[in-house]
Amino acid sequence: MSHFPTGTPQPYVAHPSPPVGAPAVRRSRAAGPLLMIATITMGLMAGLFFAFDVSVMPGLAKGDDRTYVAAMQNFNALIDGSGLFGMVFVGALLATGIAVFLEHRQGRRSAALWIAAAAALYLVALVITFSVNIPLNNELAAAGDPAKITDFSIVDKFKDTWVATNIVRTLVCTAALGFLARALVLHGRGTTSPLRPGAV
Repeated sequence: MSHFPTGTPQPYVAHPSPPVGAPAVRRSRAAGPLLMIATITMGLMAGLFFAFDVSVMPGLAKGDDRTYVAAMQNFNALIDGSGLFGMVFVGALLATGIAVFLEHRQGRRSAALWIAAAAALYLVALVITFSVNIPLNNELAAAGDPAKITDFSIVDKFKDTWVATNIVRTLVCTAALGFLARALVLHGRGTTSPLRPGAV
């Protein structure tokens, strides 16, 4: 009940308004699913590299050089011709990169930083792949039919370098997966950082 007599004008009470120049945080329903896709594809890449580390390469090392070359040529041909692998390989980078933008745009700065770190690590894996592993794969493919190869010195070079760099790829992708998992936790909490005027 009002404490003012009937007919007496009541004082105007001003309600606080949002600070001028502070834009509303933009929300996107795609942010969560995209971050999940980034995490899954990163996990698949880490798992692929890990499988080569612990089973494929040690198993091939127990056989003869001719078998080693034939098996690696087949592995590489199958991977190069796999559309599914291409989607995962490229998708991990694209999904992670876009997720950084969306999380930052929505004010989740902490999550965006973790995702950005994951993207940087995956870029390291890509640089290693294109500068070391793929050229070695091409050299092995250029060696031709394993049944006709007489000089297997290329195998020693392949074993020493390819195996070592693949371990690095496994480590950086696994770390990237962990960073994305942390970003998922932060995204789920919905924590945001205040946006500065003019920030997007």
